Amino acid sequence: MNRKTLVLPAVAGLLTPVLAACGGSSSGGKSGDAIVVGTTDRFTASSDAPAPVDPAYAYDVGTWNILRQTVQTLMAQPRGDGEPQPEAAESCGFTDTGNERYACKLRKDLKFANGDPVTAADVKYSIDRARAIKADSGVFALLSTIDTVETQGDNEVIFHLKTADATFPFKLSTPVAGIIDPKDYEKNKLRDGFDIDGSGPYTMQAEVKNNELVKATFTKNPNYKGLLTPKNDKVVLESFADATAMGSALDKGDIDVMTRTMAPDQIRKLQNDTSGKVNLVEMPGLEIRYLAFNTDAPTVKNKAVRQAMAQVINRGELVSKVYGTEAEPLFSLVPATITGHSNSFFNKYGNPSVDKARSLLSRAGVTTPVKLTLHYTTDHYGPATAKEFEVLKQQLNASGLFDVTVQGTPWEKFRPAEKKGEYDVYGMGWFPDFPDADNYLAPFLDKDNTLGSPYTNPEIINTLIPQSRREADRLSASKSLAEMQDIVADDVPILPLWQGKQYVATRDDITGSEYAMNSSSTLQLWELGRGVGG
Repeated sequence: MNRKTLVLPAVAGLLTPVLAACGGSSSGGKSGDAIVVGTTDRFTASSDAPAPVDPAYAYDVGTWNILRQTVQTLMAQPRGDGEPQPEAAESCGFTDTGNERYACKLRKDLKFANGDPVTAADVKYSIDRARAIKADSGVFALLSTIDTVETQGDNEVIFHLKTADATFPFKLSTPVAGIIDPKDYEKNKLRDGFDIDGSGPYTMQAEVKNNELVKATFTKNPNYKGLLTPKNDKVVLESFADATAMGSALDKGDIDVMTRTMAPDQIRKLQNDTSGKVNLVEMPGLEIRYLAFNTDAPTVKNKAVRQAMAQVINRGELVSKVYGTEAEPLFSLVPATITGHSNSFFNKYGNPSVDKARSLLSRAGVTTPVKLTLHYTTDHYGPATAKEFEVLKQQLNASGLFDVTVQGTPWEKFRPAEKKGEYDVYGMGWFPDFPDADNYLAPFLDKDNTLGSPYTNPEIINTLIPQSRREADRLSASKSLAEMQDIVADDVPILPLWQGKQYVATRDDITGSEYAMNSSSTLQLWELGRGVGG
């Protein structure tokens, strides 16, 4: 069969594929062969981050993609990205009209991979542990609305919330709420290294070199009971140094599937390839990229500087020069396909204008050119990041209002430096924990924000976030969500740049590629099978 690009529709909550993958289905792989999946995500244990895959610490898309295969959660995102459904739980739901009491009943005879029973006490232990450790990754903030966790017998868990939180079922589907065995994870200490024990669809064996996980072998867990149905017995996730090496491995047949992050030129090449060896699946993506600011840093403490950058940067040109059709300009922290989105930055700044930016700086008494360094990570968001920052530098310097240099740093050093506040301006990406506007606002603007940003806005924290979470109908929350986005556009603690699509490339005998990744970039390795190419 000739290579075809399968394009999946971008309707949040209704992401149903319109074309099936090639080949017949298979639940066990060809002669038990493992399906090999490539990624450019890097997994490193260091002195700054010694426990990269502990559910109480992990908070990036790569490590979460490992945990989602191995550690079970009470709730899970279904295949089509709709409302969360019970996973380790048999049933879950709010038991009051105020969305402040949430009860879950566990599936019967639930077991960890080692055969130990999974009890309500284990769920309570796991979630209380993450809340108590308060890892500096900030992932514990996803559980911030929990007041207490109660158990009733061995099979029922009740969450008493501090305030109404209609998004709570989504949060219980994230790895920080993963169920762990107390025998394997100390109560007040993170588990160093790459060992994982859970009750998810797979067990994992890690191949580690120089404190870096280079290959993870996932083997189907015979004790697993839950929402998911693995269509293979074994999957190997292999980490590559860059997209070029990953693409070469796919061409040679060393890997069967290529996932995030491909280079724009690789995607274009695959779109035009008629060799029949590879299928490229284009999927709706909720990834965003943005510039973040240390708002206490002298260079950008004056918000006029940040506003002037928002006024100068030309998102359309940036996307066109670097990503082409693989991305779209973004004028809010909330992507255009999410309920509650507002084009707040465009509404405030309109089209790029050097004159308006000059006026902003002049009125604030800022001397120009403003000297800045834009920091970015060289190996976490794909090979096009360096070019993206060169374009940003050119745009800002061409205005005559800025004197910008750029500096790239590997992720294992970049992330700790960013958390310590060492960068005044830096580029980051965000893959949502769950597809709701709250998850594009609260992680950056609430207490204990994921960036460690000094920026605080009492109206957002004390009024607008709680107000939006009271609305189970997310459309009804649009007013408070829009107000938050407007405040961000005015204060510019974060400057959104673009929203991206995502792609999976598979060799022709692999089935399930259309479900291999959801809109939040979650790898769903259990969906992959080996069929018959043709």
